[in-house]
Amino acid sequence: MIGVFDSGVGGLSVLRALRAQMPGESFTYFSDGEHAPYGERDEAFVAQRSLSITRELVERHDARLVVVACNTATAAAIHLLREAYPAIPFVGIEPALKPAALATKNGRVGVMATRATLASSKFAALLDSVQGQAEFILQPCDGLAHAIERGDAALIRSLCEQYWHAIRARAEVDTLVLGCTHYALEEDLLREVVGPDVTLIEPGPAVARRVTQLLAAAR
Repeated sequence: MIGVFDSGVGGLSVLRALRAQMPGESFTYFSDGEHAPYGERDEAFVAQRSLSITRELVERHDARLVVVACNTATAAAIHLLREAYPAIPFVGIEPALKPAALATKNGRVGVMATRATLASSKFAALLDSVQGQAEFILQPCDGLAHAIERGDAALIRSLCEQYWHAIRARAEVDTLVLGCTHYALEEDLLREVVGPDVTLIEPGPAVARRVTQLLAAAR
């Protein structure tokens, strides 16, 4: 049993990739919709919820591997989860800056993420690790994950257009990192907004490959 959790529906984009990569595995998905989105919560609250959810996945659902399908929860809590459950492998999410640096042709990459993710020390370390590989234009997307959680199509489109135009006003990026799992659920809309010449990068496939590797090593 593989446990997967997020603050709401965003992690379903990761679950989709996991199922595509591993159709024979069993999954339990925990959506903490009452407290969504985590990107607009403080770090201590996200850490407490992550520990509580992991306890339920491990103790009630017998999860033997847990995917933290949320950038904010990964940054705030994955180190605490590993300390609390040292026998359980954890796979987290981080904005795909390294793949984007390899994918860009003009060296300019846009990053859409929650304000909490962009402000985290984990993201600062990640950004520092790719300095010199590309120029990264960071865009906090206040309200977008919440709009996706509510299914507000008009607001989702309006915010996607607003934040994309804010990025393009600063640089002609050719690659866009979707730094929140919620955003990947609107990939078709974002492709329409950004146009065919911009490469979109979301973390689901990379997470699925990592989980596959861990399962193979454990067998």
